[in-house]
Amino acid sequence: MASTVAGVKADFSTQSASTNEPVVSVDWLHANLKEPDLKVVDASWYMPDEQRNPIQEYQVAHIPGALFFDVDGISDRITKLPHMLPSEEAFAAAVSALGIENKDDLVVYDGKGLFSAARVWWMFRVFGHDRVWVLDGGLPRWRSSGYDVESSASGDAILKASAASEAIEKVYKGQPVGPTTFQTKFQPHLVWNFEQVRKNIEERTHQHIDARSKARFDGTALEPRKGIRSGHVPGSKCIPFPQLLDASGTVLPADQLKKKFDEAGITLDSPIVTSCGTGVTACILALGLHKLGKPDVAVYDGSWTEWGAHPDTPVDTSTSS
Repeated sequence: MASTVAGVKADFSTQSASTNEPVVSVDWLHANLKEPDLKVVDASWYMPDEQRNPIQEYQVAHIPGALFFDVDGISDRITKLPHMLPSEEAFAAAVSALGIENKDDLVVYDGKGLFSAARVWWMFRVFGHDRVWVLDGGLPRWRSSGYDVESSASGDAILKASAASEAIEKVYKGQPVGPTTFQTKFQPHLVWNFEQVRKNIEERTHQHIDARSKARFDGTALEPRKGIRSGHVPGSKCIPFPQLLDASGTVLPADQLKKKFDEAGITLDSPIVTSCGTGVTACILALGLHKLGKPDVAVYDGSWTEWGAHPDTPVDTSTSS
């Protein structure tokens, strides 16, 4: 297997995509779009205050043949926290309903450039599917490169997206679901919970990086969700996720990425856990670290929405003593 995702056009096959590299270019995807075992996934999701509807935008314009992955729908239905990781059985049922199989190579993109696609890339890796890549620059880069999009007011992909949400509902209600075409293999080292983060404050086994803005991290800006305190987990460091991207929403070259982590005092030689507001942009940090050869980064799924909502969790701010 070649170690790069690019190369001469004669070698532009899916086999030239290395799992050591977490992103592929729009040129690579365009050349491979009709490969039989390649599936493209639109994983667009937006912050509530953006007032954008990802499923409607998908219907207007998406990469030809792309499936729609509902970040809010394919999630844990027990917790009150938004879009948390579902159970293995629920994820397998939902992904099977989308028509995805273990043999498939997956390329995930979103409508912002590189945002929620990283979350879905991480989700598939948590459940043991390593042959997954993020489209560098996403749909904006695809369109600016002059590549075609398609629209569908209804159709197979919309039905599959609905079926995926229905399958999850059935699993959590203990009802039978259809045949499973996707087998999960949970990777617990890639996801952290509340107690692990609390324990890490004392033990410091992992460097903790927060992907939120500096103002939210410092506690000088209010959180976008009500009832959540401002500040950060004691001992954590702040690398706002946009620092890892260029103006077009593509990941910075490795040398520039490395500089961002160096400047924040993060060493690649020690374990790392990332967090953010609700576990979405923390995955961009994990993706950037994967690009630097560190594929074992954990993401704190509940992130600040869980931590900041607890009345008794320790919280630091820029004015903390």
